[in-house]
Amino acid sequence: MLFWLTELADVVPGFNLFRYITFRAGAAFFTALIFGFYFGKPLINLLRRRQTNGQPIREDGPESHLLTKTGTPTMGGLLILSALTVATLLWARLDNAYVWIVLLVTVGFGLIGFADDLAKVSKGNVKGVSARMRLALGAVIGLCASAAAMYLHPPTLTGQLAVPVFKEVLIYLGWFFIPFGAFVILGAANSVNLTDGLDGLAIMPVMIAASTLGVIAYAVGRVDFTSYLDVHYVPGAGELLIFTAALAGGGLGFLWYNAPPAAVFMGDTGSLALGGALGAIAVVIKHEIVLAIVGGIFVVETLSVVIQVLYYKRTGKRVFLMAPIHHHFEKKGWAEPQIVIRFWIIALVLALIGLATLKVR
Repeated sequence: MLFWLTELADVVPGFNLFRYITFRAGAAFFTALIFGFYFGKPLINLLRRRQTNGQPIREDGPESHLLTKTGTPTMGGLLILSALTVATLLWARLDNAYVWIVLLVTVGFGLIGFADDLAKVSKGNVKGVSARMRLALGAVIGLCASAAAMYLHPPTLTGQLAVPVFKEVLIYLGWFFIPFGAFVILGAANSVNLTDGLDGLAIMPVMIAASTLGVIAYAVGRVDFTSYLDVHYVPGAGELLIFTAALAGGGLGFLWYNAPPAAVFMGDTGSLALGGALGAIAVVIKHEIVLAIVGGIFVVETLSVVIQVLYYKRTGKRVFLMAPIHHHFEKKGWAEPQIVIRFWIIALVLALIGLATLKVR
């Protein structure tokens, strides 16, 4: 919204800064960060008053969680969503359709997560909105977003799946790109949701992945950079750097209160929304495969659950001591901060690998 102040640049020279995506991205980051710091404590106090017993803890999870996490309020994702939405609306160009696609996907999945968290807190157990309902609603959002992105993409990229590093390789999906894009968005949302099981475990990899995708979005949105880095040009995609900067700022503001021991959990409100955002960004900037790299932590967490379930149904035995895989390491005696920080390190390494796909000529 503040981009329109550039019209006053001839009168007030300093307003010319608002033309630059990098300046507005930095401003969005600090706006979201300050928002998170300022409203974090009041929101947590409100959630504590509304949630007498806090988030219900699964009885089939690690035994230590029943002792250390009982009574902690959930829905902290509201802080992240509020911060990034306010910052994005303030600093992004509101005439950019890609920004609206990603923002609406984020809010849409956030609403699904909020309904699920609310149902859990109200019932006092871990059964919220049915998985079938969550998947159905998420699929609708994903299909709409994917169709909109396909409509807006340049003709040369419409319905195409880009392959990292090899710019000349495009896999034509045609109309199948719409369900494929929806699968990416829905898969990312649920993968982050599965990862959100320890204090601070999900939010930092999300911020790292989002920041990486933001840098790539900025690159693919500039024709000079796309030529130099040998990636496809997606006009207008650079504006998503502002969204990812706002997400990083809001995420840090939340992490201040979510660091072990957490004062609040993000809940499905945050995890579904942030995962959906990552998927939507990847679909918009034509880097769906790169998302699987930079979000490798989320992929492994999901695969651990799939492998555990399928193997148990087939043999009656377990591959992991407990799934998702972060609980496996808990069972092996790793301390929670050890698991969290080591996963952060892995996420950072994967992000660097993802950035390495921007091949310099």
